Amino acid sequence: MDHQRRRLLVGSVLSFAAVLPAIRLTAAELTLTPRQTRGPFYPVRIPLDSDNDLIVVNGKSRRAKGEITNVVGRVLDERRQAIDGARIEIWQCDANGRYHHPWDNRSVPLDPNFQGYGEFTTGADGAYRFRTIKPVSYPGRAPHIHFAITAPGTQPLVTQMYVAGAPENENDWILNSIGDKRARDSLIVEVRPHPEIVGELMAEFDIVLITDGRYSSG
Repeated sequence: MDHQRRRLLVGSVLSFAAVLPAIRLTAAELTLTPRQTRGPFYPVRIPLDSDNDLIVVNGKSRRAKGEITNVVGRVLDERRQAIDGARIEIWQCDANGRYHHPWDNRSVPLDPNFQGYGEFTTGADGAYRFRTIKPVSYPGRAPHIHFAITAPGTQPLVTQMYVAGAPENENDWILNSIGDKRARDSLIVEVRPHPEIVGELMAEFDIVLITDGRYSSG
C-alpha cells in the first residue's frame, strides 16, 4: 500500500468536503437510500491495493482506461446528521465492461490497470471521496457502481449508484425494481465536469441511512 498516496487522498476529501453543497432538506424530506442487490461480482478476495483511488494500482505504471470521475458525498442518518466512522466499499466493472472477478469470464479484455474495488472510512463530517472511472454499461445492465456501507448504530446497506441520462436506465430491471420514484431517483446522479480539476468528472451521491433498525426497500 502506498501510504503517501493514501494520505494525499484522505487529505483531499477533507478539503473537497468544503465545496459540497449544503443539504437544505428537512429531516422529514430526506429519502432513505434504497437497498439494491450485491450482485455476483463482489470480490472473492480484497485486493492488496484497496484505497479510494481506483485508477492507479500500486506496482502498475499506467492508469486505468476510462473517464476519471470523482465520486463524492456524505453519509447521513435520517436526522440529517453526518455519520462518523462509516466504512464505504465500492466495486464496478472496468471501461471494457468486465469485473475483476473469476466468475466474469466474458470474452472482453480485462483492464489490469483498474483497481476495481476501493474502500473509504468517513470522518466527523461524514464526507467520502473515490477517484474512479465513469461507470459503463454491459449487456443487461445500465452503468452503475456498487456500494456497501457499514456504520456504527445503523443497519448495513448495499446499494448502487446510476448515471443520469444513461439510456440503459429505462430498461435496467434492478434499478426499476424500486417502485417508489423518489427513492429510485435518489440513486441516479449527474456526472458532470469537475469544477476544479480540468479533464476530470464529478458525481455527488449522498447516502442516507436509518439508525433505529428499520429499513425500507423503496
